[in-house]
Amino acid sequence: MPVTGQRVVRRALGRRLTTLRLASGKSRREVAEAKLGISEPTLHRIETGKVPVTVANVRALCWLYGADDSITNALAELALGTSQPEWWDANPVIPDWFKLYVGLEASATRICGYDGELVPGELQTEQYARAVFNSAQPPGDEAADRHVKLRMQRQQTLFGREPAPHVVAILGEGALTRPVGGEAVLKAQIEHLRRIAQQDTVDIRVLPWSVGAHAAMAGAFRILDFDDPEDPDVVYLESHVGALYLEESHEVEEYRRIFQLISRDSIPVDEYH
Repeated sequence: MPVTGQRVVRRALGRRLTTLRLASGKSRREVAEAKLGISEPTLHRIETGKVPVTVANVRALCWLYGADDSITNALAELALGTSQPEWWDANPVIPDWFKLYVGLEASATRICGYDGELVPGELQTEQYARAVFNSAQPPGDEAADRHVKLRMQRQQTLFGREPAPHVVAILGEGALTRPVGGEAVLKAQIEHLRRIAQQDTVDIRVLPWSVGAHAAMAGAFRILDFDDPEDPDVVYLESHVGALYLEESHEVEEYRRIFQLISRDSIPVDEYH
């Protein structure tokens, strides 16, 4: 799996180093006592992807864990990416809690999401996005302009990847009836969704009002899948002031179950009128 962005690289490297340590039977304290110049708190931050990692530290840890040359060289190369930012990492407009998601999104092979009454950012037109941002800020505010520009850049990054990720989006009918930006903007947004859905890697569906109660009424969510077994799949839940990332297998599987239930009741966006 291509890993993109320093936060995602740190996460991937940390998990691989943790796996090697556990396989060697060593505790974090034992590693700290090995006189590598890596304290127990520092090792914790490395393994949880919180800090950049030097090539020297990676090679020292691999030596201690008994890793072979091929694994050592691969992880040493990965370490170089823990301090090389992508466009979103250094951008002050993007909240820190969302930067991790953008990095994960740029590396995921499959993204499944549900939104009840808002077209998700990766599928918004520029006019729709501007209306969304203006609803929380004064019209014409420069911050809204910066956010819209970044949203368009994020879309280009996501859909311009090779190979492209498989995106499955289920929208509540409210997302296609609420006149965000006015009727003309909403109409253009729906046509945009229909055009995007013609791509082989994109599936956009609608959950009609007629379904009534459904399994996802608790709110919007994303499921991000990765090919590499070292990188666990993630459920992303967003609020106005932060985000929650769920990685436990039982948590991810529960959201998969919910997504499957609403998938059965949804219809392709082309069939929505």
